[in-house]
Amino acid sequence: MGVNIAMVDLKTQYLRLKTEIDAAISAVLESSRFIGGKEVTRFSERLCAYLNVQHSITCGNGTDALQIALMALDLRPGDEVIVPAFTYIAPVEVIALLGLKPVLVDVKPDTFNIDPDVLVAAINSKTKAIIPVHLFGQSADMASIMNIAKKHGLKVVEDNAQSIGTRFEGKHTGTLGDIGCISFFPSKNLGAYGDGGALTTNDSGLAARLKSICSHGQYSRKYYHDEIGVNSRLDALQAAILNVKLGHLDDFVAARRSVAAAYDKALNDVADITIPFRTASSTHVFHQYTLKIKAGKRDALKAYLSEQGIPSMIYYPMPIYTQRAYTNEFPATIHLPVTEQLCQEVLSLPMHTEMTEDQIEYIIHHVKQFFS
Repeated sequence: MGVNIAMVDLKTQYLRLKTEIDAAISAVLESSRFIGGKEVTRFSERLCAYLNVQHSITCGNGTDALQIALMALDLRPGDEVIVPAFTYIAPVEVIALLGLKPVLVDVKPDTFNIDPDVLVAAINSKTKAIIPVHLFGQSADMASIMNIAKKHGLKVVEDNAQSIGTRFEGKHTGTLGDIGCISFFPSKNLGAYGDGGALTTNDSGLAARLKSICSHGQYSRKYYHDEIGVNSRLDALQAAILNVKLGHLDDFVAARRSVAAAYDKALNDVADITIPFRTASSTHVFHQYTLKIKAGKRDALKAYLSEQGIPSMIYYPMPIYTQRAYTNEFPATIHLPVTEQLCQEVLSLPMHTEMTEDQIEYIIHHVKQFFS
């Protein structure tokens, strides 16, 4: 074959940034300040500047960010939180862990994001919050969601794990709701070399609560605990790496968009493929490039690509309400047709910042050959 393809190529990206990354890591090692310190403070400040948001509070990972956000909203056991059904498990996981009730709603078949129309129908007197997930790199319809939230007095926690750098109507995702939650998992568009996360908000009171909860509930002084919190922090080594990579984030996004444009051009006319939809209100940073494949052909295409040395991924293979750990959380009669259809149709192709023209052409050739 002669073409080595990875779903995400972190090594080649590291080699391109090696001089900057190694210097940043070395500086932390020399300082021996591994928890907190100037690198963490600097990253938090630079993240605020990049997103044009007043406060960013770093934490251990994106799932922690979601849990801490809900803790800061003073929700009570049994309160309902609405989440899209087609997403990663993390938001539902933290809702369940906190004794809240997850309410799943269907998504739009084009953007894969929460459908505001079915969102409205799910609201009742127990509903307290909404977690829109900006899936695969494109924003949910935040204008409609925020209008709905305002009308019903609901809090909005944005799951921005996959979409840092995305803008909705000119504003960064993660800054539009009450709290935004970011993941710096290595494969994310802005990825650390380990776990990491952050929370963003324009509410100073919420920012203080979030910071306190991240640090064992210490609001003002060390060893004085004003509320029950958690231990969730971004370490200095990861902050140093992220400080380097944040300076390249716009270039990372441009590279991903270039790959997506090549895929689009080549695959748009293939009868059994639907390329990613772009909504006019949102930019797209292509954390994933996700196709919809005509029913019954997706798994065969995946197997064929694997035989050719081309990785692909199914995000996500089954609805959350059919996952064994969560069957007791939802009624047995739940049926969300768009989610169920997407679980049978979606397939993500390799997408990262280091893809070469040869790799892209090889992938395109074999996708088209499968359908010829």
